[in-house]
Amino acid sequence: MKATRDGFGEQLVLSAKDNNNVIALSADLGKATRINKFSDAYPERFFEVGIAENNMIGIASGLSEYGYKVFLASFASFLTGKYDTIRCSIAYSGTPCVIVGTHSGMAIGRDGVTQMGLEDISLMRSLPKMVVLNPSTYNQAKAIVKYLCEKDLSSPHYLRLGRQPIPEIYDNHEFELGKGIVHRVGDRGVVFSTGCVLHDVLEATKDLDITVVDMPTIKPLDKEVIKKYSFKNVFTVEDHSIIGGLGSAVAEVIAEEGLNCKLTRIGVNDMFPESGLPSDLYEKYGLSSNKMRQRIKSVLD
Repeated sequence: MKATRDGFGEQLVLSAKDNNNVIALSADLGKATRINKFSDAYPERFFEVGIAENNMIGIASGLSEYGYKVFLASFASFLTGKYDTIRCSIAYSGTPCVIVGTHSGMAIGRDGVTQMGLEDISLMRSLPKMVVLNPSTYNQAKAIVKYLCEKDLSSPHYLRLGRQPIPEIYDNHEFELGKGIVHRVGDRGVVFSTGCVLHDVLEATKDLDITVVDMPTIKPLDKEVIKKYSFKNVFTVEDHSIIGGLGSAVAEVIAEEGLNCKLTRIGVNDMFPESGLPSDLYEKYGLSSNKMRQRIKSVLD
């Protein structure tokens, strides 16, 4: 098992081998974000700015204006703490930087809520033209990084990554922007999942006759897959606040399209979790496969 942050670090090294335009920046968290793999391979294309996230964001925007493909990495919670700088220096100017936020969600465990990225999807998807990506596995993270390095990006991107190693679901995965991935089709409803909870969602819903869709792209959202499968009971699952995340995004589509269904959002409620083992936190706050199954069955039954 590997974490999505590992997929990011390893693929960035591979993709940058034949692309001298790729540059990376870190704010004193190279090893934790796995961007140190890039700095080890290409030290001449790496900038360590120290504990100065605002400065890192400004440098990244400037380098991007000169035509470089810039990846800047820190913890999701630290980057959202510099939201105004991202808004003004990157989003407002439209520079196509790739902002990489690791250690997202409750899955970081004992480090506690000050380092849990629980509001990053909500904040980032509200910025005009910001693309928001949240891979569910190591291989999917690699595929997304490959896509980001190969495509001529025209707007900023936010890539959300996790710390915990998770079971692999995809083999030779090719990423397609703005498309949900249907894993299972059932007649009693649908679960839209994003990020590292996908494996638990698949475990929780086996034999429940329910559709499961992985949503690695939060923005632009795959409205067509939502419209196709949103009948009867709709569930969203995310290691993120249920306010402003995938659940809210799906709710917007349901309301705007006038879809006749009931929505249940599973994630972090209007509260701050405490420190603890990721498995204990998931169990307490309803994101373990066992608790998810109970919640889903209570609605279906």
